[in-house]
Amino acid sequence: MISEFDLIARFFTRDQSSQPQVALGIGDDCALLNPTPGMMMAISSDMLVEGRHFFPGADARQLGHKCLAVNLSDLAAMGARPLGFTLALSLPQADEAWLAGFAAGLFALADAHDCALIGGDTTRGPLNICITIFGEIPPGLALRRDAAEVGDDIWVSGTLGDARLALAGLRQDVALDPASQAAAAARLDAPTPRVALGLALRGVAHAAIDISDGLSGDLGHILQRSGCGARIDLDALPLGPVLARQPQALQRAFALAGGDDYELCFTAATTQRAAVLAAAQAAGTAVARIGSITPAGGLQLVDASGATLDLHPSSFDHFASP
Repeated sequence: MISEFDLIARFFTRDQSSQPQVALGIGDDCALLNPTPGMMMAISSDMLVEGRHFFPGADARQLGHKCLAVNLSDLAAMGARPLGFTLALSLPQADEAWLAGFAAGLFALADAHDCALIGGDTTRGPLNICITIFGEIPPGLALRRDAAEVGDDIWVSGTLGDARLALAGLRQDVALDPASQAAAAARLDAPTPRVALGLALRGVAHAAIDISDGLSGDLGHILQRSGCGARIDLDALPLGPVLARQPQALQRAFALAGGDDYELCFTAATTQRAAVLAAAQAAGTAVARIGSITPAGGLQLVDASGATLDLHPSSFDHFASP
């Protein structure tokens, strides 16, 4: 049977000589990073638990991708450049085929963002994946949740709702044909962290957050921290292509409060519209303007005609949601 240290050496230890941000990687009591002089460190941590964040028997390669993607998404929401990450991995058993797939998915995304695995821990137990990620950002340029200003436009990247639709299909709450289920599941299983967009929005956007628990709930964090309200045009929400073929009620529910989109929601002054579109083009990511920041507290939902809609979306909460 493979030992803990053989497992680390075979599947998670790599040559890091081409990554100058890593002074010392895996193999000592601590890793040593070389952040760029004058930069601030951005640090985030996320945990994925079997049966809560993913189904038992989920594809190992997709899990490797997703567990890093959700952390890179946090850096993207702050406008931070990735440096490295640690991995704490609890495994029911040392399945070499599973480990090979997991490592392949993990490192394919890590290499795409020049983000080095610098340490972590492994133990035996229920399948649990926890990553702590480190990035850097110039002082004063972080896209913070408390920086929205009254009158700002509200934007979102990409499309919304297909990940939640895929989950509904897997739970058999919604009937999807196999092709539609597969297309929607690609958004659930392999989200794209919008790191390039986050970097391009530095100095352009005011506030930002990544959409992990649903647009309404995550935007609500910006509103709470910034002490303001928002008016959202539901007909302006960029729907996922699979969700766009569903009934309107489902479209609105999943686009507003579905979760697992890992897109960016951000605010910017109306004078920055051209700059936002230029940043989106430079990052190769579509963006949509969906509303504005208002002085009043709370979230107002309207349709394209401006009529107020009496909807009460409820985003995901680990201790309140089923």
